[in-house]
Amino acid sequence: MKLFSLIILLFCGFSVFAQTDGYEIHVQVKPFKDQYVYLGYYSGKQLPVIDSVKLDGNCEGVFKGSPKLGGGIYLIGYPGKNGFFEMLIDKQQKFSLIVDTSTLMKDGVRFINSPDNEAFAQYQQTMSTEGRAMEAAKAELSNAKNDKDSAHWNSEIKKIDNDIQSYREKLIREDSGSILSVLLITMREPVLPPGLKNPKNKEDSIKSYHYFKDHYWDGVNFWDERLARTPSSLFDAKLDKYFDQLVVQQPDSVIKEIDWMLGYASISDEMTKFLLLKFVNRYLVQKYMWEDAVFVHLFEKYFSNKTYPWLTEEGRKTITDRAYNLMANITGTAAADIELPDTSGTKRSLYSLKAPYTIVCFWDPNCGHCREIVPKLDSIYKTKWKAQGIRVFAVGKETDSKRTDWIKFIHEHSLQDWTNVYYSKADEKARVESGVPGYSQLYDVQSFPTLYLLDKDKRIIAKKLAFDQIDEILQLKAKSR
Repeated sequence: MKLFSLIILLFCGFSVFAQTDGYEIHVQVKPFKDQYVYLGYYSGKQLPVIDSVKLDGNCEGVFKGSPKLGGGIYLIGYPGKNGFFEMLIDKQQKFSLIVDTSTLMKDGVRFINSPDNEAFAQYQQTMSTEGRAMEAAKAELSNAKNDKDSAHWNSEIKKIDNDIQSYREKLIREDSGSILSVLLITMREPVLPPGLKNPKNKEDSIKSYHYFKDHYWDGVNFWDERLARTPSSLFDAKLDKYFDQLVVQQPDSVIKEIDWMLGYASISDEMTKFLLLKFVNRYLVQKYMWEDAVFVHLFEKYFSNKTYPWLTEEGRKTITDRAYNLMANITGTAAADIELPDTSGTKRSLYSLKAPYTIVCFWDPNCGHCREIVPKLDSIYKTKWKAQGIRVFAVGKETDSKRTDWIKFIHEHSLQDWTNVYYSKADEKARVESGVPGYSQLYDVQSFPTLYLLDKDKRIIAKKLAFDQIDEILQLKAKSR
């Protein structure tokens, strides 16, 4: 596995130092001599490097610095950063380790004066033994010849699984507060009570869902910065599962959960940083239309009037620009009015159109995709939407094309039933220079064609859709009336 440096949306490197004392880790990493090895840590999907040391002729070196490192799962990277092995760092930060990377899978790493890593090594060894037993039992089950054998191996698999869970719970109880116990608690998922395990109806299913969601974060403390230094398969993946599968997929619910987590994390700069980076990267480019409101909320509450030492000016500009592009076109809000000249030079306004639904189309006559999609959009308009009173307000955007190209395309494809207006470079320049947002910003136009569906009051129903998706939405609207 490769050891990579941290790159997250133009942000500065993480500050991993938390305490006033220092760290001193003596390493012997065979067979490497007179070469550099690296100290890094997990940060979700990233593996930042924070220290390096050149090994001597005996394959030995010392990572040393002050103040102490923040707790978490760290890595020792090989020369050339072409491989690594893991270790835990928490309160005890003066210890030694010996490893031969050529026999690492067989012999592991030997730690001296590091109770956390000794416990971690014992845990990994136990899990490896139990894992092999589980795989063997599953293989026997797949080869079972009769119901009796199947029942036996199903029972054995269940026993092994129970043994693993019991072993983990024992470690949590006996070493409460240790980094290993924190990791095991984070891995844990709620166990449904007997009455909720096999829902018999919708009401039972809802109760099971609420129980699982309500207990999903039991024992996990969002202010514990050690969680920020774990692999993407642990805390990061737990967050993803929660927001993807358990949180209701609408902006108010997502915003409530984000604020709840960041409220607890606020006493830890490291966890605040981790969660803000997590959320701002997740919602910077929206998967669903309603996520625009989530990103704007993140900006307004956590970035517009706050500064962070880890946020570069370029990163701040990226967040700010994206937020301003989204503010004027949040799904469910009124779209900005557009007033531009038509083919005759007469100013036409979007809000002057009276229709149950209006489709706004930003396009460019020299755009290859537009030349394919715009005629298809007009075809479905003429055969279906026009009779329903739906109108199309089409904004031809000047890029490398000219006004004559725009007029020619309109005539060649008989788009005269649309309200066609032209948005020249000069018009956009004049708006921006006068301190008025351009229409490209107000409608977050980043590619052509960009399509919006508005209701009779010009509120945004949907945006950045394919033309056939617009038709699907219109059909659903018609059925719900």
